[in-house]
Amino acid sequence: MPNASDTEERVARSTGGGFTMPGWVRPAALAVGVALVLLFPELVPNAYVLSAGVIVASYACTATAWSFMGGFTGYVSLGHAAFFGMGAYGTGILIRDLSLQPFLAWLLSGLIVLVITIPVGIAALRVRGASFVIVSISFVLILLLVSQAWEAFTGGANGLNVPRPFADLYRPDHHRIFFYLFVALLAVMLLTWWVIDRSRFGAGLKAVREDEDKAEALGVPTRDYKLAAYLISATFTALAGGMYALWFGDLDPIFQFSILLGAYMVLMALLGGVRHLFGPLVGAVVVGSALEYFKLEFGDTQLHLVFTAILLGIVVLFMPDGVIPAAGALLRRFGPQDTSIREITAEELLERNRAAAEREGAAAGRGGGKPSDGSGETP
Repeated sequence: MPNASDTEERVARSTGGGFTMPGWVRPAALAVGVALVLLFPELVPNAYVLSAGVIVASYACTATAWSFMGGFTGYVSLGHAAFFGMGAYGTGILIRDLSLQPFLAWLLSGLIVLVITIPVGIAALRVRGASFVIVSISFVLILLLVSQAWEAFTGGANGLNVPRPFADLYRPDHHRIFFYLFVALLAVMLLTWWVIDRSRFGAGLKAVREDEDKAEALGVPTRDYKLAAYLISATFTALAGGMYALWFGDLDPIFQFSILLGAYMVLMALLGGVRHLFGPLVGAVVVGSALEYFKLEFGDTQLHLVFTAILLGIVVLFMPDGVIPAAGALLRRFGPQDTSIREITAEELLERNRAAAEREGAAAGRGGGKPSDGSGETP
């Protein structure tokens, strides 16, 4: 006869505690988010807030582009600003020297960065862990020195001026158009991320992230998969940099090839949830808005870096998996629970035990009945 603990175990397995989100919540939240993004330029009170929105959108693009490498493979790069800077300078130089149409130069610049990244990726991905981080930092520092020293080509320390593609527009209208352009680029990145996440290629990248040696032993072409992710990440980062060049116009090598910019990408992705589709976007909204607020409050001081470091410490200590996973865990912990054993009364439990005992007794009676009469049937 089953006892109370046996019944409790069966009931707990069948009911399964925890919070289950209704199916309509995610589509509704996505629709609300898209509507807010599309209406943002019309809701802001002035052009400054709109320009801050463009900066946050550019951060969202760079953080999402970084997550193609850092999120899928687990390879942390602090030198992704190298691709951002190459995309920005490549766009400006193509417009200046070849008189190309701005957006054609933008696309061509992304293609050039893709080609350049192939040998760089082959060399950089021969190492892992801290060695890969050092290689990525070295690459961006080399490009910083080259951009500052090669004055005839890059403008040197004076930077490079990129002609505005919409020269006849006022600044607010210019900001509005580029906000939507950055959002469109972000949408392409998110769609690409979503497709990869559900593909065999994405499964291979995740295997690399969890245990690269075991993945390779199981037949995953880790070298090719890592290089492909690196190229996708670098190309999207370069396109974000080129878009920034067309929007802002004035390029400074210290900013375009800044290790700090690469660190921001990492922080934003980690804050939102590097393994989640919308994680880098959420992190970019939080960190980007905070950076703009701190810069507005403290001016040219470096206090915004102090607050950024504090934010990074909070993330590492209390939300190591990011805001989105932490919010999901909080909902499961404090949200409404599914039916569990605690909701079954003593009378119901006794009735379950009695019914189970009767079923077992009936089964035992059928199994130990009278011998067969030879007809193949028991009476």
